[in-house]
Amino acid sequence: MGYIVNCKERAISSLDHKWGESAILVLIYLLIGGTVSCGTGLLMPTTSEITSSLTSNIFSLLLIPMSWGVTITFLEVSRGMKVNYGNLTKGYHDFTRIFLTILLKGIYTLLWSLLLIIPGIVKSYSYAMTEFVLVDRPDLAYNEAIEESMRLMQGNKWRLFVLDLSFLGWALLCILTLGIGYLFLAPYMEVAHAHFYADLKADDQEFSDDTITIETI
Repeated sequence: MGYIVNCKERAISSLDHKWGESAILVLIYLLIGGTVSCGTGLLMPTTSEITSSLTSNIFSLLLIPMSWGVTITFLEVSRGMKVNYGNLTKGYHDFTRIFLTILLKGIYTLLWSLLLIIPGIVKSYSYAMTEFVLVDRPDLAYNEAIEESMRLMQGNKWRLFVLDLSFLGWALLCILTLGIGYLFLAPYMEVAHAHFYADLKADDQEFSDDTITIETI
């Protein structure tokens, strides 16, 4: 269990003096997502429920690169960098690679979940490092990026699951704060995941040391 404490302590240290900015980043993302969802209904009031739902889902999918932008921001924070709100649009600069890879990851997870819940959960943890891989390995995309995540997570899925489980108490507190606490829990979990990923890379003999920094994407 020492690795859980270690990841969480490092996450707290990385977020020192950055909690407020991190919470604002999450809030901006949630507001944009909510605006897109609500705006679709307001702009298409006369359409059928099915058409409106389909349109809303399509617009929600277009937020995938922005979601990736949130992830890479907290990866940067874990590496000692500042909270960069401009990262919210970075995924759109490499739209095809980011969008299709993460969409493919979601489809695979859904298909496994349709078979049985447990395999779906296991596979979701196999694919958990995909977003980080897309940052450090711009030469990888689609199945290659997902397979790299699977390779890194071999023998480590349970460890990440236990790390996530350790945040359960905080998640319950978020409910008591009507979700406001999530603005702080999300950065905490994301940065902890980033440190977990850093440990995987450090332990991995096959991962290239010649990675490209986020700024060059």
